[in-house]
Amino acid sequence: MFRPTGFADLAGKRVGILGFGVEGHATRDRLAGVASSLVIVDDAPDRGSEVIVSSEGGLDALRTCDVVLKSPGIPRRRFDVLELERHGVNVTSALNLWLHDTERARVVAVTGTKGKSTTTSLITFFFECTGARALALGNLGQPPYDPTLDTSTGWLVLEVSSFQCVDIDVAPGNVMLTSLGSDHLDWHGSLDIYRSDKLSLTRAAGEHVTWVPDDSLFHELDEAGEFGGEVCFVRADTSALTESLGLLGAHSHTNVALALAVVASLSGIATDELRTRIIERASSFVPLKGRLTLVARETKDDATIRFVDDGLATTALPTIAALRVFAHDAVALIVGGLDRGVDYSELAEVIRNRAAPTGVIAMGDAGRRLAGELRGNDTVVDVVVVESMFDAVYRARTLLAGEGVVLLSPAAPSFDHYENWLERSEDFARCIEATKA
Repeated sequence: MFRPTGFADLAGKRVGILGFGVEGHATRDRLAGVASSLVIVDDAPDRGSEVIVSSEGGLDALRTCDVVLKSPGIPRRRFDVLELERHGVNVTSALNLWLHDTERARVVAVTGTKGKSTTTSLITFFFECTGARALALGNLGQPPYDPTLDTSTGWLVLEVSSFQCVDIDVAPGNVMLTSLGSDHLDWHGSLDIYRSDKLSLTRAAGEHVTWVPDDSLFHELDEAGEFGGEVCFVRADTSALTESLGLLGAHSHTNVALALAVVASLSGIATDELRTRIIERASSFVPLKGRLTLVARETKDDATIRFVDDGLATTALPTIAALRVFAHDAVALIVGGLDRGVDYSELAEVIRNRAAPTGVIAMGDAGRRLAGELRGNDTVVDVVVVESMFDAVYRARTLLAGEGVVLLSPAAPSFDHYENWLERSEDFARCIEATKA
């Protein structure tokens, strides 16, 4: 079986592209003038005239290729991927080939169930505070192999999803794991497989440092031999740095500490000196939208409602973290979306055990499943199922009665009703205005 170890190996080859979204388009552009011919296959019927729809001969066309580059959204264990490899066609990813081609010592790859986007943006900003050039790539930015990008200099900070980890067989110089919970079980098949797939990035070949939080879970994983590379445990940063950057929650102290540790190590600047430089520029850091972002504040008769967008919380773990940030506030939690089979038992338990008044407004199949779990346990939590964001925000206002936090922290993806998480967050902001008394 032909196994390329870089884009140059594809010269004169017939190459398949499976999945023609953002990554697929960048892959096509990168292969211009390299591959002898391309076969582009996608599940959607409206990707363009050059695309073969999967159900209309896509698998047969891909069988004629020397190698197939798979987009992250295509499950690694899907029948057509397995069939191609049984047929002797290697299936890999453009990201994997890019890593083979790249000076990996300049790459910091960030993965985790939650916190990877924020930590990627923090690392990039911290490098800039040292005067160095840094690019945020991957899920947070452009695919790093996009030919319009210049990645020849500076630090390359790469957000990597669990979908991408399984196709990577060579490690970046630095691999960071921010957290480990439950996610994408429909894609991976089970929690154990999800965790193994996520951790596979730390076990990829090549000399590298694996940066992880200093807590019991990660020590247990290390003792069990689940990590590869030189493992470096990082304690949460409890200085004022997190707050100066406009970030909320205990988990933010961990994300900041991880970013601080890797940048101090790679830049050679002492941690205290680096922290001082960052604090001097902290006001210029822009927190990501959809990560515990205060969207609006309404005060009436000395009572205040805060509307907080945590729309990037697409699993239970970040929603639990968000609820802990507002542990002493009355909260109306807007939750739900596409149901990926994630275990909501821990989230339901956290909701039931909150001391402050709590209401749950549930949307979509995931929301209805969580609502059913809450209702089935003699909970005193108010639970409402709605069909639209407008109804969700309206009912949240009613449940709070003028004081507290309306928290959009869905614990589920947006794809049942929206194109992406940003569209859902923008709808949340619109509905805040639309439901004003």
